[in-house]
Amino acid sequence: PRETLTLLWSLIVSVYCVGGMLGCLCSGYLAAKFGKKKCLLFSDVLLIIAALHGGFSRTAKSFEMILVGRFLEGISAGRRIHMNAHVQYAGEISPKKFRGFINVTSMVFLALGKAVARILGLRELLGSQSLWPMLMASCGLPALVQLLALPFFPESPPYLLMHKGDQEGCKKAIRQLWGEGQHQAEIDDIMKEKATMKNTKILSVLELVKEPAFRWQLYMIVILTATIQLCGINAV
Repeated sequence: PRETLTLLWSLIVSVYCVGGMLGCLCSGYLAAKFGKKKCLLFSDVLLIIAALHGGFSRTAKSFEMILVGRFLEGISAGRRIHMNAHVQYAGEISPKKFRGFINVTSMVFLALGKAVARILGLRELLGSQSLWPMLMASCGLPALVQLLALPFFPESPPYLLMHKGDQEGCKKAIRQLWGEGQHQAEIDDIMKEKATMKNTKILSVLELVKEPAFRWQLYMIVILTATIQLCGINAV
């Protein structure tokens, strides 16, 4: 029946957001517990599994596989585990003078990825009745590239020093990333940040909402985020 098809289509579209919410809630804990690099590798594995579910769903004649794939994509992709961990990792491994530029490029490539996805989704390309499984599986390609390349990169130096207390590992990672030289100033900055964090209480979401000192900052963030959603960019 048409009502059933509408319900299934709505579930396929919205389950991505449900996965995204879960990914956002656990991304901070995973990044602090296992490090940004391992977090990204875990996210790559989820994306590849999601791509396989979407790509083979037509062959298996299973809409449930599409639901599972979309849910896993929501957990790992976009502004969820992958986006949160990627921005932190890219900023922490980049030299100080390029850090701001590197952080901004994440949003540039996010917008570029959306544009490419919309172009590939045209009926003349991969949006046809016979090729849509390839379109759903395309998210696995960049995940596979990163899964193969990322093991050759070191863990984030701030994570090694601040969370693991591994000063030698931090120095080794810095030399691997930035070359030989005097990097004591960067290490001192990380130590200062670690000392500051010891004296700073990490608030939960509920505590943040209840804290009067952050009330106006929270209002501004909510208004800006809502404005982005209402500006018409999704329609474009």
